[in-house]
Amino acid sequence: MDVRLFDYSLPPERIAQEPLSRRDSARLLLLPREPGPLSHHVFKDLPDLLEPGDLLVLNDTRVVPARLQGRRPSGGQVEIFVLQGREEQEGAPEEKQWERDCFLRASRRPKPGESLLLPDDATARVLVDHGDGRARLLFTGQHPARLLARHGSVPLPPYIKRKAGDPRAAQDRVRYQTVFARREGAVAAPTAGLHFTRALLDRLAAGGVETAWVTLHVGPGTFRPVTASRAEDHRLDPEQFVLPPATAAAVAATRARGGRVIACGTTVVRTLESRSNSAGVVSPGAGLCELFILPGYRFKIVDGLLTNFHLPRSSLLMLVSAMGGRERVLDAYREAMASGYRFYSYGDAMFVAPSPASPA
Repeated sequence: MDVRLFDYSLPPERIAQEPLSRRDSARLLLLPREPGPLSHHVFKDLPDLLEPGDLLVLNDTRVVPARLQGRRPSGGQVEIFVLQGREEQEGAPEEKQWERDCFLRASRRPKPGESLLLPDDATARVLVDHGDGRARLLFTGQHPARLLARHGSVPLPPYIKRKAGDPRAAQDRVRYQTVFARREGAVAAPTAGLHFTRALLDRLAAGGVETAWVTLHVGPGTFRPVTASRAEDHRLDPEQFVLPPATAAAVAATRARGGRVIACGTTVVRTLESRSNSAGVVSPGAGLCELFILPGYRFKIVDGLLTNFHLPRSSLLMLVSAMGGRERVLDAYREAMASGYRFYSYGDAMFVAPSPASPA
């Protein structure tokens, strides 16, 4: 499948640079999975768009402040984007050392063997240059998690621009995080969840919509454009997930009563579908998720999808196209642009809506 089929042109002014003052005031474009007209809503209207007996599945991952500023002994600045870690490794008796894969950004790329100076008198030595922007670093003197907690900044996507001293940076620490985030490990937010408020979740519960949880620690590869000419040749970076027994049971109960399973975000879709079988049964478990969903995929569990508007040629746009139909999704994107919707992580939302539920 040619990746150019998932291309579109977006004016730069449509890329949201900061969140709206209220999370649930984002616009919401409804695209029926079955043929039907688009309709325009506000995210706080969601309780009117779901049905009693629906199951809304959310990703409770929490974003780590994964950007860390370091410098060379000569004084040059290096930005270190710390990725998911490995087990601790013992170093010399008087210290501990920890290996981490990281993205590095500098005017001149550090080479293997070079040491970088970090806050709190810590250091990081380059062990391996992977050649794709990533390198393996060996941290000494302070655990990377402690460094990030004390000195890290929010790992905003590169299309959200922040200069040093930008007052919006303090807001980012709160708003680039869902209100239900609790399990730390992501380096990018599950952005569809950013629109929820506690009050909105309470309204959904009062209307008979149940909620369940998965954890998928979003990695930077999720948002990377597909560079292969054929989409099938692309591979997603593996991401850690947990699907609890309670969530598997909630899916089974929803199916039994004729309810619909609504995924909040592509991360939830991939987690549920990766743990499902041909009979539509979800198994609990934990591990690495690498499922790449393209048009033609037959969904076994997920009936509807809440999602943001995604980058051209991205794996996320391909997943949404698998659910809503490529041409219909791209038509919806054009309608959103014409109607002034805001795009990407801090932008507005889309609901790929299933047909009404059938009685059990």
